[in-house]
Amino acid sequence: MATNRTYDQIQVGDTVTRSRICTANDLYVFAHASGNINPLHLPNAQWEGIEQKDGPSAPFMWGASLISAVVGNYLPGPGCVYRDQTLSFHNKVKVDQVLDVTVTVLEKLPNDEIRLSTTVKVDDGTLVAEGEARVQAPTKSISYDAEELPGLLMKRHQHFDRLVATASQLPAIPTSVVCPDDANSLGGAVMAAQAGLIVPILCGPEKRIQAAADKIGADISGYEIIDTPDEGSAAAKAVALVHEGRVRSVMKGHLHTDDLLRHIVKREGGLRTKRRLSHAFVMDVPGRETPLIVSDAAINIAPDLTAKVDITQNAIDVARSIGIEPPKVGILSALETVNPAIPSTIDAAVLSKMADRGQIKGGIVDGPLAMDNAIDLEAARTKGIESVVAGRAEVLIVPNLEAGNMVVKELTFLAHAETAGLVTGALVPIILTSRADNDRARLVSCALASMYDYYLRNGVAFDNEQKLAEAAE
Repeated sequence: MATNRTYDQIQVGDTVTRSRICTANDLYVFAHASGNINPLHLPNAQWEGIEQKDGPSAPFMWGASLISAVVGNYLPGPGCVYRDQTLSFHNKVKVDQVLDVTVTVLEKLPNDEIRLSTTVKVDDGTLVAEGEARVQAPTKSISYDAEELPGLLMKRHQHFDRLVATASQLPAIPTSVVCPDDANSLGGAVMAAQAGLIVPILCGPEKRIQAAADKIGADISGYEIIDTPDEGSAAAKAVALVHEGRVRSVMKGHLHTDDLLRHIVKREGGLRTKRRLSHAFVMDVPGRETPLIVSDAAINIAPDLTAKVDITQNAIDVARSIGIEPPKVGILSALETVNPAIPSTIDAAVLSKMADRGQIKGGIVDGPLAMDNAIDLEAARTKGIESVVAGRAEVLIVPNLEAGNMVVKELTFLAHAETAGLVTGALVPIILTSRADNDRARLVSCALASMYDYYLRNGVAFDNEQKLAEAAE
């Protein structure tokens, strides 16, 4: 709640200081609001002729806008009107720096106006900007509820950017790519190889693969190609490469999922383990603090309780492999209470108890939860649900494939989420994306497979920052 000070209440010497951290999102929002798209002020800008030696700096006028916030919210506060402002700028502001903005009353003028000293400093005392303002103060007390301000949604996928950056620090994972004979599947594999995520072995009809390469202008002369007559033989060869020890992951290209999985789940020569195969969508939803994992929305159509145990364990392992530790797992149903008429609520309650007893490991599991109170803390509080998971879920286990498909597509098309996909429960990670997925989805899925492969082989997630610190020591 913002409350003002009237002209009569204000005294010479009154002062207010407020602190604000500069974030990357601030730079994006300011660029959109002002129209200033100078790449010097945009994170990760790569424009010809522009070099960011030490990262982007905030536009000076962004710092000046913080003065307006203190004047408009605190001194004098709501109802005041700016008359003029002088400013001189001294030092740049970088992302993650904390700024102290101070406004001090220098003089009370006629016509309800006041003269203010205005300064912006980094919290270490470095002067960023200084000047004076003349403001007409309000004559009546006003309070304004800041919650009435509409929120903003940033379509920014920083979780996937971070995942790709982390995975690129690992050695490229040898990967058999099955039938990369269209622009999307081959383009995604080539992009992942160029990013240092995979070493691809292309399995499929060589002429069709080369035609796809010619179409997108990709040079694939440096990649091994195993010529096969059709999709089935390509999938069989990709699986065989795992048993030969030549690859540690399999990537789906331009073929139907069933044609690939048929060879993966074979009892003889397949990639089955004691655990059931399941698919995990890893989703970068703008505004969320962590990625969101949804399982299973691609393989198991109507899983029973036994299958859901494996689905839940697989999803926990995926979450842990990308650094979510311990993951909070919400078992979804139509409501948050156990109802014998709705079998998914009973399954959810059993899964939660199994996790309590150590039959499902590595995550905090709770259910049944409805979608709203699984991901929204206020919804959970409104319904009186006391749980570490409720409102904070990072993994969502859906009751069946239909529900999962709807959740994923709603998040994709309504919440502007990006998706990556991985099949787990096999001997190696299976990079399973839709034939309609773009290169970005395939790139992130390869990064996910690399992180998951590291987790399978080491039992912990890859922590690049920790590795760098150990190397420095």
